Amino acid sequence: MTISRSVSLGQRRRYRWINIGLVMGSALLCTLLLPMRLPGMVLFGVAPSWLLMWLVAWSVQRSGVEGAIVGFILGLVHDGLTGYFPTHTLGLTLVGFLTARIQKQRFIQEDFVSVAIIVFGMTVIAQTIMALQITAYHLVSSTSPYPGVPAIWLQHQRIALSSAILSSLWAPAIYYPLSRWWAHYEQIMAPPSN
Repeated sequence: MTISRSVSLGQRRRYRWINIGLVMGSALLCTLLLPMRLPGMVLFGVAPSWLLMWLVAWSVQRSGVEGAIVGFILGLVHDGLTGYFPTHTLGLTLVGFLTARIQKQRFIQEDFVSVAIIVFGMTVIAQTIMALQITAYHLVSSTSPYPGVPAIWLQHQRIALSSAILSSLWAPAIYYPLSRWWAHYEQIMAPPSN
């Protein structure tokens, strides 16, 4: 038996503004967590990828284009905090798109374990794109400040694995409250059934 909720136009507007505030507030919180190195959140000097976790939580129930657009925006925000090279926009745009495509094709069901697996894989992909950018710059530029190619990829392995482990462990803390809110929001905003 489905419960039909009669929601007025004023309540819909209020819920829409609450949703906008929650989306922007949670993304801002993840942005503020990026530079923090709290106990239990660092492995070999590498912290979780908070914006990537938020992006996966967002993209799981969205289209590929929406995931890519939000990934691009979050990449610009991340670049604004860390510097423009290597850029995070390429990796996060691809992560947003791929996460949405994985879920649309229903390869993986939507629960904590599958979201943690998605975050693990997407973190490795995003870090690999960063390493590819650094490698390309090192090969093209004679005045590259980066170490040699073997050292870049050894460091990439350590960073990608550490970040992927931490991000996948912390992903449910971001995913669960957001997915619960969005499910409630969609239920409220759905047109009433006859």
